[in-house]
Amino acid sequence: MAAARFDVLGIGNAIVDVIARTEDDFLIGHNMRKGSMQLIDEAQAARIYDAMGPAVEVSGGSAANTTVGVAGLGARAAFIGKVKDDELGRVFAHDIRAAGVSFATPPASAGPSTARCYVLVTPDGERTMNTYLGAAQDLHPKDIDADIVAVAQIIYLEGYLWDPPHAKEAFLKAAKIAHDAERDVALTLSDAFCVDRYRAEFLDLIRTGTVDLVFANERELHSLYLTADFDGAVSALRNDARAAVVTRSGRGCVVITREETDAVPAYPVERVVDATGAGDLFAAGFLVGVARGADYRTAARLGALAAAEVIQHLGARPEASLKDLARENGFDV
Repeated sequence: MAAARFDVLGIGNAIVDVIARTEDDFLIGHNMRKGSMQLIDEAQAARIYDAMGPAVEVSGGSAANTTVGVAGLGARAAFIGKVKDDELGRVFAHDIRAAGVSFATPPASAGPSTARCYVLVTPDGERTMNTYLGAAQDLHPKDIDADIVAVAQIIYLEGYLWDPPHAKEAFLKAAKIAHDAERDVALTLSDAFCVDRYRAEFLDLIRTGTVDLVFANERELHSLYLTADFDGAVSALRNDARAAVVTRSGRGCVVITREETDAVPAYPVERVVDATGAGDLFAAGFLVGVARGADYRTAARLGALAAAEVIQHLGARPEASLKDLARENGFDV
């Protein structure tokens, strides 16, 4: 197997996050389910934007956030995702490249505008997301650069990509190229409502070995197996997946392999400001640990550290130097 040029290649929706603080009453008044992500059209996007309070624009997207975290930890990261050649598309491309991530997907010259996600953060730090996918849903198999996929040690795919048909084909193409090159494929389930829509297909991806490593939070795990029994769901996942990590917010995470289940604690934080990006940054730390040869427990501890940084401020991308933070906490990155 040839040496890897990238530690992690993320493939996902290229989105600009529009983040604002709000109250629970606002969510109720706009029929939003707290803590979830819903897809919206351009007209809904305009209505929400007009109604929400002062906002901050930050480049986002789940897998993109993860690759930024990977680069922030000093590892080599790349990203594939679709933007339009418009103002927000240029903002996204500039931001991700400035963070040290290789991004070479050609922008669309026509069609819908660059994707954006309206992230509403309530006082408890919970985030409710309303996503207009726009150009992101036009990711096509032809956008998957086989040469880049083949030289990435781990391919990281986001479950949100399972919505648009062409993106689904791109996802499967990338997984096949990666396995043909003897690389590993990781999948994040992304959102419980995403799992609700594609439960059977996600289970098939896991059971057939199309993905080697699964990331999920508790809600997504319960949705995957249609049970409120955590231990029962973990047992089912152990039978289905080669390896998996289930995050449990303040209770840390559980690393699951065929041989064992290992609970790893969260890093303590003074106050959760915004949970946006916690799972994305956890995945970044975990993937960097695995790519650098760490055992799963050490990788999970690095993931927990990265997640702890991002939840203490607004936005889904780190503000402190993750590399310095990791070294201060005894990690060799």
